[in-house]
Order: sequence, then structure tokens, then C-alpha cells
Amino acid sequence: MPTPPPRRSDDLVQSLTRAERLAARRLQAVLEEEGCSLDAWRVLALLSDGEGHHMTAIAEAAFLPPPTLTKLVDQLVDQNLVHRRVDPFDRRRVLAHLTPRGREYWQRVDEAVRAGRPTLGDGDDELLRSLLDRLTATLGESAHV
Repeated sequence: MPTPPPRRSDDLVQSLTRAERLAARRLQAVLEEEGCSLDAWRVLALLSDGEGHHMTAIAEAAFLPPPTLTKLVDQLVDQNLVHRRVDPFDRRRVLAHLTPRGREYWQRVDEAVRAGRPTLGDGDDELLRSLLDRLTATLGESAHV
């Protein structure tokens, strides 16, 4: 029986990239049916906690440069899905929140996303999430070295 070739060091990166792209493609298809972009979904997901977030935190969570985020949030404000308020603890900052209409929209989109999400089964979803969290933490720590 032939010995399998040794795994290359970039195999993990390739696997992660392929999985991310396939997952994003599937997610985008579901979001398009709801009239929502992937970037808007990321912003709405963060704001769905009801706590309000400043633009820097939203940009980091949504993986968007600040100017792009500002345009997106402007669009979400125009659609009456998001509103801005001055941060009561730091009047120089603005917090973004979902509007009541935004909460309803988020619930509908989130339900569609959950219904379209494939599962690995037998606890593998939670195992994968745990492993990815560990990998993210490890990579984050090594970035500060």
C-alpha cells in the first residue's frame, strides 16, 4: 500500500480558505433571497445584541475599513434598520443600534440563515467551533510576539 504524501504546511490554510469561501457563498445565496448583503449581515448580527456599538468595534467585527462601514451604516439608516445615538459615556463617540424594524428584519434574516446552515452532526459543529476559537486565539497571541 503506497504511503500518502506528507502534508504540506499550507494545507491547513488551503482547507480553511476553501471552507470559508464555500460557507460564504452558501450564506450569500441565502442572504440574497432576503435582500441582505454579507457585510450588512455582519453588522446587523453584531447590533442584534441590543447593546449598541461604536463604529470602530463594528468595523473590526465586520472586517470592513471605516469608510466602507460608514457608507454601509448610512444605507442601513436610510432603510430604517439602524439608528445612531451619541454615546452617553463618551459624547465624542456615536453608537449604532438596531431600530424596531431592524430587529424584525434581523430576526427574519437570521432565521433564514439558520435554516440554510448545514450541520456536521454528532457534536462536530461544537467541536469545530471550539477548534476554530483555539486556532484564532493562538494566531492572535502569536501576532503580538
